[in-house]
Amino acid sequence: MAKIIEEKRDGQPKLIGRRLAKTARTLPRGIAALAVALLFLAPIYITLVTSLDTTKDVFQFPPHLTFDWQWNVYARAWAMFRWLMYLGNTVLIALTTIIVALATSVLAAYALSFIEFRGREIVFFLILLVMMIPSEAQLIPNFVILSWLHLLDTYAAQILPYGASVFGVFLLRQFFLTLPKEYWEAAHLEGAGHLRFLWSIAIPLCRPVLFTIALFIFIGSWNSLMWPLMVTQSHGVQPVEVALARFLNNNSVDWRRLSAASIFTTLPVIVLFFLLQKYIIRGISRGEGING
Repeated sequence: MAKIIEEKRDGQPKLIGRRLAKTARTLPRGIAALAVALLFLAPIYITLVTSLDTTKDVFQFPPHLTFDWQWNVYARAWAMFRWLMYLGNTVLIALTTIIVALATSVLAAYALSFIEFRGREIVFFLILLVMMIPSEAQLIPNFVILSWLHLLDTYAAQILPYGASVFGVFLLRQFFLTLPKEYWEAAHLEGAGHLRFLWSIAIPLCRPVLFTIALFIFIGSWNSLMWPLMVTQSHGVQPVEVALARFLNNNSVDWRRLSAASIFTTLPVIVLFFLLQKYIIRGISRGEGING
C-alpha cells in the first residue's frame, strides 16, 4: 500500500509538468485567437458604444469607449421606420431562398452523382464555370430577365436569382460521391427508386452539409443590399438592409440613431448564432453538423 502511495506521489510532478507543457503549447494559439476575435468584435463594440453615447461624446477624440446608457435613442430610431415589416420581409426572403436553393442543389447534385447520362461531366463543368463569373457581372442580365418576366418589385425578384446555389451543388455532389454504391444497390433491391433513396437515405446522411449550405445562404440573403436596391421600390417587399441604407440617407449626421438602428437590425443574426453555435461549429469545422 505504501509503495502505491509513493508511486502516485512521484507521478504527480510528471502529470503537472505535462499539463504545464500542454498549456505552454496552446497558450500562444489561444492569445492569437483572442486577438483575432477582439479585432472582429471591435466595430460592433464601437457601434454599440456610439448608440449609447451622449451627443458630445460621439465626436470625442480619442474615442469614448465607455457606455453612457442613453437607451432613449433606440426608442426614437425604432419609431422612425417600420422595422418589424422590414425584418419580416428579410426572414421571409431568406427562408424561402434557403428552401428553393437546397431543393435545387440536392436534386442537381444527386443527378450528377447517381444518374448516368451522356455529358454529365460537361454539365458539372458548366455549373462550376458560374462560380468564376463575378456576381456584379450577373446583375444586369438578371435584371433584364426579371423585367421580361414582370417580376420586378416583388419577393420573387429577390429569391429566384439565388434559388440555385453552385456552392451547394458542388458541396453536395462531393458528399454524394463518398456514399458507398452498396447503399443504392440495397435500396434498389428493396424496390426503392431514385426519389425514395434520395429522401430516405441520402438526405438524412447529408444533413450536416445541408445545414452548412443553409447557413451561408441565410447570411448572404440577410446582408444583401445591392440587388434588392436594384429590383425593388415598394417598402412592403424590401429587406432590412435597404431600410437601413434609407435610414442612413435620412439620418447621416445622427450617428447615435444610425448606430442604434444598426444594432437592432444585426441583433437577430447574433442571437441566431448563439442559439446555433454548437451546430455551426460542428457543421463547418468538424463536419458533424446537427448529428450529435
